Amino acid sequence: MDNRIFIFDTTLRDGEQVPGCQLNTIEKIQVAKMLEKLGVDVIEAGFPISSPGDFNSVIEISKAVTEPTICALTRAVKKDIDVAAESLKYAKRKRIHTGIGTSIYHIKYKLNSTPEEIIKRAVEAVSYAKKYVEDIEFYAEDAGRSDNVYLAQVIEAVIKAGATVVNIPDTTGYCLPYDYGEKIRFLKENVSNIDKAIISTHCHNDLGMATANSISGVVNGARQVEVTINGIGERAGNTSLEEIAMILQSHKDLNYYTNIKSKKIVKASRLVSTLMRMPVQPNKAIVGRNAFAHSSGIHQDGVLKNRENYEIIDPKEVGITESSIVLTARSGRAALKHRTKKLGFELSKDKIDKLYEDFLILADKKKDINDDDLLILLHEERRRNKKMKLDLLQVVCGKGLKATATVKIMINDTEHLESATGNGPIDAAFTAVKNIIKRKIKLEEFLIQAITRGSDDIGKVHIQIQRKGRMYYGFSANTDIITASVEAFIDAIANSLNGNL
Repeated sequence: MDNRIFIFDTTLRDGEQVPGCQLNTIEKIQVAKMLEKLGVDVIEAGFPISSPGDFNSVIEISKAVTEPTICALTRAVKKDIDVAAESLKYAKRKRIHTGIGTSIYHIKYKLNSTPEEIIKRAVEAVSYAKKYVEDIEFYAEDAGRSDNVYLAQVIEAVIKAGATVVNIPDTTGYCLPYDYGEKIRFLKENVSNIDKAIISTHCHNDLGMATANSISGVVNGARQVEVTINGIGERAGNTSLEEIAMILQSHKDLNYYTNIKSKKIVKASRLVSTLMRMPVQPNKAIVGRNAFAHSSGIHQDGVLKNRENYEIIDPKEVGITESSIVLTARSGRAALKHRTKKLGFELSKDKIDKLYEDFLILADKKKDINDDDLLILLHEERRRNKKMKLDLLQVVCGKGLKATATVKIMINDTEHLESATGNGPIDAAFTAVKNIIKRKIKLEEFLIQAITRGSDDIGKVHIQIQRKGRMYYGFSANTDIITASVEAFIDAIANSLNGNL
């Protein structure tokens, strides 16, 4: 039992306080059900006194889930506690989470009170809440900046009044991991009745240390960690559920465990991101789209040889099918061979080397290379052996200018150069090609298609021409759509001539 870490999820309370991320009751129920499947121990469902909507959400969530404890937040105010108790009436397991500020900042400037009065109010709130439910959590707001000796006095008093969990929030995200850990240890060693309550962490990420502080708290005696999915929350956010779960799962030497079903983590992350319309940053630990993506050639080669060379977590453990080998200008031949093999092409070393040259040229033009791009490159490799190919293309066009194109085509290793004008750069280039070929050709179909949506991505061109009553097809792709069009036109012409150039 002492090694069990309880996961208290506050996505629906602290997480929902992010501007623009409010959920309606139906959406909150969706998240609550997902949290139940994920295996969280406590769901903080809302702050019932704050609005009728929050009150109703706590009621409906209490009806919708059965396994987790449902928790409602209050201030150290009797009316808050009354309303919270009413909102929890359908919960199978219920907890009231009440508290008050304990730092000098809150006592003096926020509450305009005294340390003695704060202890009195804290005890009264816990005692009053105890009349409704057995499970009472007390939060010492801004505990991170509270004096440790005074904080210990508050915690001892509220445990004596009936608190079963004592929450030590780093409300402003100010603490360093060592300081926060020392604070938890101080309470363990100086609160005489601390064995009668669970110590909980609730850390904010203002200085980027929420997860580190929470782990430091656990190592020093905390047995509950308060978290949110994707680390969302006030200001810079809260401790991230997925980070805590996977840290404890990865560091078996710490000898702690949670009941989180890690394979459902990514699914939960995406649900919250979608419902709250809050994208997860790409480099977010565990759930960001780049968390298991490799683009460096050295890393890709290492991962392909043995995943553990560069991954400490198997992506399947968090619900991702496999690592992502992203092809970029920094990728190596190993990654290129891996991807082409997945596309069904078994290429020799010489062919991979030739393909790699084209790949690097394209990768310098694009941010990353997708499967469609590779198929195009493989097509280009086959077309390289054709006897007719574009060697040079220059166009001049613009508002008020007559479009002019200069085209150089290599036919059986002989250069053919021609210039022409037209109604736009493509028409001018096509006319120049026709002047070189000197055959009667009719353009039947001309289709330009973007592979993806980015402005730097490849455009595919399909062309159909008619010659001597028969149809012939040409294809090309390039980040320069005019070049792709001319190459596709030449490809169709070469197919129509069938080597008789």
